[in-house]
Amino acid sequence: MDPIKDAVKSAAAKIADAATPSTVPGKPGSGTPAVDEPTTPREPLPPSPEQGTPDTRTPTGAPTGAPPEANAQQGAYLTTSAGTRLRDTDHSLKAGPRGPILLQDHHFREKITHFDHERIPERVVHARGAGAHGVFTSYGTASALTRAGFLAKDVETPVFVRFSTVLGSRGSADTVRDTRGFATKFYTEEGNFDLVGNNMPVFFIQDAIKFPDIIHAAKWHPDREIPQAQSAHDTFWDFVSLHTEAQHHTIWNMSDRGIPRSYRMMEGFGVHTFRLVNAAGETVLVKFHWKPKLGVHSLTWEEAQLASGVDPDFHRRDLYDAIEAGAFPEWELGVQVFPDTEEETFAGIDLLDPTKIVPEELAEVQPIGRMVLNRTPTNFFAESEQVAFHLGQLPPGIDVTNDPLLQGRLFSYVDTQLTRLAGPNFNQIPINRPHTQVNDMLRDGFHQQAVHGGVAPYRPNSLDEGNPSVDKKDGFVDVPARVAEAPKIRQNPVSFDDHFSQARLFWLSMSPVEQEHIIRAYSFELGKCYEQAIKERQLRCLARIDPLLCSEVATALGLPVPSPDAPIAEVTASPALSQVGHEWPADGRQIGIVAGPDADLAVVGSVREAVFAAGMTPLVIAPHGGKLGTLDVQRTFATARSVEFDALLLATAPPPAPDAIPARDEKAGANGNGTVDPRVMLLVEEAWRHAKAIGAWDAGTSVLTHAGVAGTPGVVTAGSATEALTAVQELLPAHRVWQRFL
Repeated sequence: MDPIKDAVKSAAAKIADAATPSTVPGKPGSGTPAVDEPTTPREPLPPSPEQGTPDTRTPTGAPTGAPPEANAQQGAYLTTSAGTRLRDTDHSLKAGPRGPILLQDHHFREKITHFDHERIPERVVHARGAGAHGVFTSYGTASALTRAGFLAKDVETPVFVRFSTVLGSRGSADTVRDTRGFATKFYTEEGNFDLVGNNMPVFFIQDAIKFPDIIHAAKWHPDREIPQAQSAHDTFWDFVSLHTEAQHHTIWNMSDRGIPRSYRMMEGFGVHTFRLVNAAGETVLVKFHWKPKLGVHSLTWEEAQLASGVDPDFHRRDLYDAIEAGAFPEWELGVQVFPDTEEETFAGIDLLDPTKIVPEELAEVQPIGRMVLNRTPTNFFAESEQVAFHLGQLPPGIDVTNDPLLQGRLFSYVDTQLTRLAGPNFNQIPINRPHTQVNDMLRDGFHQQAVHGGVAPYRPNSLDEGNPSVDKKDGFVDVPARVAEAPKIRQNPVSFDDHFSQARLFWLSMSPVEQEHIIRAYSFELGKCYEQAIKERQLRCLARIDPLLCSEVATALGLPVPSPDAPIAEVTASPALSQVGHEWPADGRQIGIVAGPDADLAVVGSVREAVFAAGMTPLVIAPHGGKLGTLDVQRTFATARSVEFDALLLATAPPPAPDAIPARDEKAGANGNGTVDPRVMLLVEEAWRHAKAIGAWDAGTSVLTHAGVAGTPGVVTAGSATEALTAVQELLPAHRVWQRFL
């Protein structure tokens, strides 16, 4: 039996049992608090059913057999870090009740010293992130391409995934316009494999030597340290308009891809081209793709702005609530496969250029496995904050290429951990520990947790009788790719010089509504710049991409439309890049149900159960908190905002609640007719503007009339609650009612 797989399956079963058709996610702990302070000593509470921890391994990879709780605090009594029980932790040791604190107060010194050193340096990029545990199951379809054991048929591999934004600090908002990191640590039986990618398949720069430059340009201005977590400022647009290789990634960022609806609804890409080698020594080149089960969906710009204020943790909360509710996020891993030729190109596209994609119409994405995230962290710092990724952590059968951005990352990822995690032993931190034997001959250093035996940490040796040996049969092999004879030179190949054709390909692949969003994004971002010269220079870049895009943005900026300084590329659109026109499962969607004391609460209860049964989460929105009859209220008119919900159901037309006065809640000053609570009207108006499905029955239908949205696309007026819910469910697979944007 494999204890890792057993633990993963056991955790998944617990969550499935807990996600009954009456559970709304968000319970903060596994216990049930009392009003009075508990005074009876008790052992620590177990984790909540949806939580998981790193596998209990020794620092050198041996399974301990201990339960996950063995890594947590132990015992019913407060102790020092050395295990001595404490009588009091509320009062420092003083010379009398009013005297100074005594230097001998060892408990105070330990407690405050540890607190003073609780924080570690945040990541320079990808500081704002959230992680989750899961399992990857291989289809076996890659077995002919690689000898990597975790890609053999039906092999299950534990994983930890961290999603993140690039630019913001740890305290920034989730829903800013930015690139998202999508980093996966596979705990394979041949050592860890870190697939460290983004939600966009291309990057800003072609060579890692420019990475400090693009990050310095995109981060806050150094004199004021603003703006936070955004690219709508002069230094960013100064850089990308001068380094035109960034134009392809920039148009992805200005598209809806820059503001995902959820981590669960986000594609992931390995960005670089990797080399696979099979058991016969044959090689191919590949690009990795993560395809979400729920499809690729985004927020509208207004939703993103609302969420940043109403719920800065929007994406993190969505991820963890979905897992708690049993709506496990799921992706399929696929590869685009290319011949490993000396030119390392495909269909005229240089595979070593990280600013280029190969359209799926030219090379299909072949599915090779499925990943399900089914456990949240038990301790965010120990897991999500201390997880350390490195592109050089490769199992036998997967190797790198000469992509100059990838080559630089191979150095930088290890280098950064030395500062963040205080030394070279970061792989001994529980979340980073391999799930296989480790005998690395690496010794000492900060935070060494292994107790190494033997006397000869060198090779060859005779004192330890030759241990450890190298594995000439199954060990990692650097593919002996030929390195051409060439002079040392700081230069890119000529094939890297095309900076605009793929940006145009992306633009032409978008639907009209997506193109409108791109125009709006460029207009907003450049409108935030101070220097006119930077705006004019970026308009010249847009002129090379598309005349309509350039002219519309120029009009918004009040600037003349420049002519392209070179012919506009002729390209073929790639429909696979558009988010519009497909249908996807509605698993884990949040449905807001507006109710009040005058509603038929038995019907509301039945609708609530039906939403649960459909794999979605119902949130009852009422004039006040607590209970509405026997129903638990999750949101009030004061606390609800449309961005939380994927669809709205209206069971009534609630009159203004007692707190519906602008002095107490500014939203109560929204337009209304005096008969319906103005915050409900605002909720409906926002949901309609954001093209969400809305359904109503009984008195709820009058709200749609008052709001002026009755009879418009995606607004359902039904004779019963069942009909309203059914009609709304039929609209959800498209994600939005796109006709409202046309």
